[in-house]
Amino acid sequence: MPPADVPEEVLTTPFTDYLLRNAVEDRPAFTCRTFPGPADHTLSWPQVLDRVRGVARELRLRTRPGDRVAIVARQDLGYVVAFLGTLYAGRVAVPLSVPTGRTGRARIESAFADATPAACLASGDLREKVPAPPEVVLAIEDIEPDDAERPAEVAMSDPAYLQYTSGSTRRPAGAVISHRALVAACWQTTECYHADASTNLAGWVPFFHDMGLVLLVGTPVFLGAHSVFFTPMEFVRDPLRWIRLLAEHPGAITAAPNFAFDLAAEAAGELADVDLSHVNSVLNGSEPIRAATIEGFARAFAPFGLPRTAIKPCYGLAEATVFVASAGDEGPTVTTFDGRELVSVGRPYGQRIRIVDKEIRVSGPNVADGYWGQEGAFAEDGWLRTGDLGFVRDGLLYVTGRLKDLIIVDGRNHHPQDIEATVEAAHPNVRAGRVAAFAVRDGGGEGVAVVVGCTGHDGVEPAVRRAVSAGHDLPLRAVWLVPPGAVPRTSSGKVSRAAARDRWWGENGRHD
Repeated sequence: MPPADVPEEVLTTPFTDYLLRNAVEDRPAFTCRTFPGPADHTLSWPQVLDRVRGVARELRLRTRPGDRVAIVARQDLGYVVAFLGTLYAGRVAVPLSVPTGRTGRARIESAFADATPAACLASGDLREKVPAPPEVVLAIEDIEPDDAERPAEVAMSDPAYLQYTSGSTRRPAGAVISHRALVAACWQTTECYHADASTNLAGWVPFFHDMGLVLLVGTPVFLGAHSVFFTPMEFVRDPLRWIRLLAEHPGAITAAPNFAFDLAAEAAGELADVDLSHVNSVLNGSEPIRAATIEGFARAFAPFGLPRTAIKPCYGLAEATVFVASAGDEGPTVTTFDGRELVSVGRPYGQRIRIVDKEIRVSGPNVADGYWGQEGAFAEDGWLRTGDLGFVRDGLLYVTGRLKDLIIVDGRNHHPQDIEATVEAAHPNVRAGRVAAFAVRDGGGEGVAVVVGCTGHDGVEPAVRRAVSAGHDLPLRAVWLVPPGAVPRTSSGKVSRAAARDRWWGENGRHD
């Protein structure tokens, strides 16, 4: 695979230097779209810098260099300013979600207990809702701009922020992302998709997730490009808002998990009068990529001019500051191996990849320095153990599953993704991307259970049991049929097998 080749100039230039350079020109920097309307709210680069300086001033008055600063805010311009202001002040940002629901609050409480932030930047109406708040909680909207505050002097090896992982297989942990790793990841995006200052970065993926943070906040600063975004909830309400946004901003680069492609394709019949022929790249990543999803999305939007080559399956993880590999100008490659269609996630840019005992390992300047508060790095001899299984064929990387999710029954290995694909195809009422398969143990030993998101129950369970038995020679220990929205997902949209197992197998008094 190609060697690590991020330019030395990039690896030695502080992230805030790019912000200072951009502010010389009065151009649009970040636009937040709100609904109904829609209405666009925009900050120019000089306005961004003044607000960032204001945040930095307040943090310096109340915290010390190296202190962690949690960001608990809505996905709006305030979130952008809070994150950039924390880095500008020389503090360590901890980007988090809005504290809604039991899962959201528990996630924030877990991050607070781990990171022990000295301060929290919050949306004004959320100040009183921050769980387990530190002594200092500042409303982002109340912070006055500043036109003179200087950026902190930081080493490229210093932590810039803590990226809390999705927690699909374990308790969330904070990957320590250095200033060097952040600029390396932004360069990788630029290099892979031929982006420059004229590029539009567009989308809705949450800022507390690595994909949204790097693509919609970090890369625009690195390039001096325009970022246009709205909230994940607005996407769920109308997936075509995402597609219309791309049509409005020629040359756009966007990203989303696999399930979003399915939702958009399902709604494509309601779309009219848009031109997608100038879309740069639509990245599919952060969860297993289905060949059927790629084909369905390409077919749905081809009538509107979307080039098939614009669809870019990719692969990354928080511990690599999001970017590891991506399809390039050739677009998606789907290959059949032993009767199973696999989607390639392309080639690495700016780092090396190797396969050891079927596990994907990564080395490069974008790799995080470890988990916050945990001794030692998670890399061996400079190579990050991703925990993902895969292989390289003809220079292309294929991801086949998770090492920790592997199910072993009677000495045979089964990947949950394979079982889930079988379940999805077993009955028309089963929703794609809404199935969780996991290992369980009881008096009968190791077995497999599934939680199935479906729109109706008639005939589903026997069809699922027959399909898994025929396709994998596995009797299912348990099957739960639930509404599609009840299948638990991580912050990045992946199905959380661990949460599904805990909720259904655990609630029935069975533990392995």
